[in-house]
Amino acid sequence: MKVLSGSELAGFIKERQAKQVRGLRQANAIFPRLAIIRTNDSKVIDTYLRLKKAYGADILIDVDEYMTNEDEAVELIQRLNVDDTVHGIIVQLPLSDISRTDELVDAVIPAKDVDALGKNATLDAATPMAINWLLAGYNIELKERKVVIVGAGRLVGAPLACMWQKSGILAEVVDEKTDNIERVIKEADIVVSATGVPGLITGSMLKKGAVVVDAGTASEGGKVVGDVAADVRLTRDDLTITPEKGGVGPLTVCALFDNVIRAARNSVTNN
Repeated sequence: MKVLSGSELAGFIKERQAKQVRGLRQANAIFPRLAIIRTNDSKVIDTYLRLKKAYGADILIDVDEYMTNEDEAVELIQRLNVDDTVHGIIVQLPLSDISRTDELVDAVIPAKDVDALGKNATLDAATPMAINWLLAGYNIELKERKVVIVGAGRLVGAPLACMWQKSGILAEVVDEKTDNIERVIKEADIVVSATGVPGLITGSMLKKGAVVVDAGTASEGGKVVGDVAADVRLTRDDLTITPEKGGVGPLTVCALFDNVIRAARNSVTNN
């Protein structure tokens, strides 16, 4: 079994980003800052934010966390939108009231929408960017191969399909409404799963020699788990697959901060 380790690649990207941030600070007196707005008090989100804060500290990007409710979040976003010291804004999902998701993510101006969730986003979504980096880092060619994306969510599946389509890569997107979904996945050379359904992808659903990227996240028994069933990595030596931990996740954090750096750099050229 070949392992697609995002953790290994993340170290090289992090080193490059630290140099970029030092350059912004020294040459332009720009001190990149990320604001994270949350309304949901959950341990899984605590873990995500802890990772982001630690990463930001390592490359000298300030990360501010705001715990609020959906009603106050709108006004807070509006203030942060016009704050020149803030270069990136994240609305941490899921919200306590998920019905307000579109309203809040669309309230972030495109120049600071570093998660690229708003309808007018101009930056690339972090997890799709991370998946591209991961596959490119291991020289996995996508063209002329059958590619299937499992899940059409706004965080991964939909933006990844759009990103690949613009690059001339035709990926088939499947979800619970797809007929014969197991057969479609079984025929794929490359499978990217991002449903958040633990254990959805079993060994019997994967063809011999397939490349499998598990980008799903869910909370099960107090820990974060992916879409691939636990026994797949133990029983399928022929696969090229992301590890249970350290696959897409580390690169997603890298990609997010890449957008913060890009937004900070753009603030120099746009002023």
